[in-house]
Amino acid sequence: MNQPLIKVPPTKSTLLNLKQRLRLLEEGHSLLERKRELLTRLVYQRIGDYRDIKRSAQRRVQQAYQWLSLAQLRMGARALRQAALGVEAGIELKILPRRNIGVEYPSVSGEIRPINPVGLFGTDPSFDETRKQFAELALLLARLGEAELSLGRLISEQRKAQRRVNALRYNIIPRYQNTIAYIENLLEEEERNTLFQLKVLREQQKI
Repeated sequence: MNQPLIKVPPTKSTLLNLKQRLRLLEEGHSLLERKRELLTRLVYQRIGDYRDIKRSAQRRVQQAYQWLSLAQLRMGARALRQAALGVEAGIELKILPRRNIGVEYPSVSGEIRPINPVGLFGTDPSFDETRKQFAELALLLARLGEAELSLGRLISEQRKAQRRVNALRYNIIPRYQNTIAYIENLLEEEERNTLFQLKVLREQQKI
């Protein structure tokens, strides 16, 4: 389907202007296409990362709750709750902005703090292992959150780039090409008519 022509006067100066704009649009299309391809590759890479982290987190959830059940069995629910009240945060997180191919998202880095004794009589070694397991789980969940958020933003940006590429490829650039071709044909026809009229005038002057 032919795109409608751009409403401009069919002059030589207009033709030159349209050709300059078309070159810029084609360069912009090429850059956007490269950005779209990079974003697409990055999206697929992040999907793989997200799935890996999610599987690791699911395994860690099972392990952490198995240790929690063991600690509760050995210490009793009441003693476990009392011991948990004296526990400090098991991880230290840093969240910084990160930018990749024009897309900004938070980057999470963290480390597990040393497991210090609670100082309560009656705690079991399984309690310290439970703390370690949940600290590692919390770190994985933070990384999973980063992966999910960055993936969502990358997909959104990739779709925007795809829409812009399609608009240029199937709408804007064809309109310029059709308008340029139309003006070129019109100017060529006017030039032929002018030459024909000059030829007729010369013939009349000979008579």
